[in-house]
Amino acid sequence: MGNENEFTAGLDPREILASGPSIGPERDPLNGRKIEPGGNPQIWSETVDRAQKEKLVDELGQIFDSSGVVVVSHYEGLTVADMQDLRARMSAVGGSVRVAKNKLAKIALDGKPCESIAEYLSGMTVLTYSEDPVAAAKISEEFSKDNEKFVILGGAMGETALDRAGVTAVSKMPSREELIASIVGCIGAPASNIAGAIGAPASNIAGVLSTIEDKAAA
Repeated sequence: MGNENEFTAGLDPREILASGPSIGPERDPLNGRKIEPGGNPQIWSETVDRAQKEKLVDELGQIFDSSGVVVVSHYEGLTVADMQDLRARMSAVGGSVRVAKNKLAKIALDGKPCESIAEYLSGMTVLTYSEDPVAAAKISEEFSKDNEKFVILGGAMGETALDRAGVTAVSKMPSREELIASIVGCIGAPASNIAGAIGAPASNIAGVLSTIEDKAAA
């Protein structure tokens, strides 16, 4: 070849590419993936992937720790618009929606109060949750009535496991805000005092009523 010289003659073309001058990050000549300085592209990619998974597991763990209620549902067949509608409804009551890989969610559930929901994590699942121990269940039930492709499987209220009927039962309870309004109407106490009595994120309705009874007797 006329372009060969004493330095490149007989070398594999891939070696020439790998050793030639480049602009920007070094890349693997076979697949074009970025190579960190001194690093193997496959190892670097696996390291980043592992770090991302660990971050997701940590985020999910915080959700499971802080939520008063978590509901697991199948969402196969829902459109982007449907999911946006669900998120908007949840946001309006202080709740949230999260789609996560079941395997990572199961890892994050280990040792958490609501780890019982692991049995529902198969297929295309979505988590709806809220600090209020009723809100997410209430919105999930309402949404499922409007969208037959949103199928509620079960959930948990703290350490209390909820099957499908259990989620329905919780959804019929008064939410934290509804409970405050009801109590204020009955006993005339300042709303701020009642809110303070039931401010714990994961408290259930029984705990709320017990706290209020204790304060009323004092």
